[in-house]
Amino acid sequence: MYTHIFFDLDGTLTDPKEGITNSVAYALASFGIHEDPDRLTPFIGPPLIDSFMEFYHFDAPTAQNAVEKYREYFSQKGIFENKVFSGTQPLLAQLKEAGKTVCLATSKPEVFARQILEHFHMDGYFDQIVGSCLDGTRTKKGEVIEEVFTRLGEKCPDKAMCVMVGDRLHDIHGAQENGLDSIGVTFGYGSQEELTQAGATHIAHSFEELAQLLG
Repeated sequence: MYTHIFFDLDGTLTDPKEGITNSVAYALASFGIHEDPDRLTPFIGPPLIDSFMEFYHFDAPTAQNAVEKYREYFSQKGIFENKVFSGTQPLLAQLKEAGKTVCLATSKPEVFARQILEHFHMDGYFDQIVGSCLDGTRTKKGEVIEEVFTRLGEKCPDKAMCVMVGDRLHDIHGAQENGLDSIGVTFGYGSQEELTQAGATHIAHSFEELAQLLG
């Protein structure tokens, strides 16, 4: 039974499609690239700078400029173009009632993650909220998870009692890098094939299945 649950945010607890894709479209437009936001869902989950480099072949400095343009829109509007999955709050409440330690481990900048959780009145469920830094550091999921353990300090448990829950391969790989089990959820933006190939310990197709795996 897991006692410490680490959650991804985008595509796992919330559906951020509108805000993220609109922000990416805004950033791309500043480079003369006009895209339908519906084509930009692959940006949900991975570090933004990596996605701009992978999907649009930007070099590192250009990708960093694109991230800054993204944040112009996201920080003012995109951050709240977001929806909480219907099963999220009941699950978080159930876990806290059961005495679990619940942590957020997201590649989204921590300042934005905190704003989102506060906006949706979910911040109270979390013992630790950890994200990336605005200066471009700690963007890899493995680094974020490592920081969660650092902040837990003396409360840091046996890693066999911890699990990472996320919807993309980056969540699974980050868990592996830290010696954790993982649960891949298919109701986000990663397919069962992606999560299975990444080596997820478990797969959950619904919040009901996720609750059962988390005990």
